[in-house]
Amino acid sequence: MKKNNNFGFLLKEGVRAIFKHGFMSFAAICITVACLVIVGSFGLITYNLNLIVEDLQQENEVLVCIDENYTSAEAKSVGSQINLLDNVANAQFVSREQALQDFIGEYSEAMYEGVTAETMRDQYIVTLEDNSKLAETVEVLRGVPGVAEVYAQPEVAEGLSTVRNVIYIAAICITAVLLIVSLIIISNTIRLAMADRREEIAIMKMVGATNGFIRLPFLVEGFLLGLSGAVLSFFVEWGLYEAIRTAIQNTGSLDFLAIVPFTTVLWPVAAICAVVGLLIGVLGSLMSIRRFLKV
Repeated sequence: MKKNNNFGFLLKEGVRAIFKHGFMSFAAICITVACLVIVGSFGLITYNLNLIVEDLQQENEVLVCIDENYTSAEAKSVGSQINLLDNVANAQFVSREQALQDFIGEYSEAMYEGVTAETMRDQYIVTLEDNSKLAETVEVLRGVPGVAEVYAQPEVAEGLSTVRNVIYIAAICITAVLLIVSLIIISNTIRLAMADRREEIAIMKMVGATNGFIRLPFLVEGFLLGLSGAVLSFFVEWGLYEAIRTAIQNTGSLDFLAIVPFTTVLWPVAAICAVVGLLIGVLGSLMSIRRFLKV
């Protein structure tokens, strides 16, 4: 019963402090929401761009043309050698006849007039496991017996890898800066609350109250501020994400952007908002309390 009373007292004190310093509490919650929404938005953008980059990398295939003197059976045997190479995820065989049909489907009649299956070559469309090793893999492919030509675009793969790395670095930097800003805001809010109760704290110390006892109400206040910011930021993020996703879907020119539904990432986003929001609130409180109590 005593524990319940203690918990109720701490909760009551935390809520009282939040309402007493209404403007600063409101500002702290708003800043926390803004930071979490920006961090969450950047994280979701990074997640979706990463999926798009992976899809584009899968489409960045290597075309391997087989010696025109090889029969279809011999050309298929080359495929077994290609599939055994390092960094080769898959090698799809394309016969001369299929290559001709693909050529006809892609170009106008004037372009393929007089072109027959005999003028085409058996081919393999090779997908790589790691596009950053494209140049080395192309050289290995050229050394396979029966391979006449290898066509690839290494600059595309390198560009995609660079984009992914830049996204990761930018996400980490922006997240770090915004988290620090949130910590400072929460810390300043709690510091003002402690300064306002300076005399009360001095009296509590005089009658033997421990630093731990003094610290708890302010930790609860920081906890509640962080929790409020986390809950609000989650729903703001949800609404903002779905609004942008719907707008992109309704724009025909952006069909290539396959944005995943928010429900796909709902629980991870909720967990991140809760953990980060609470950490910001509690750590911000601890930073302020340690300075004020000089412990």
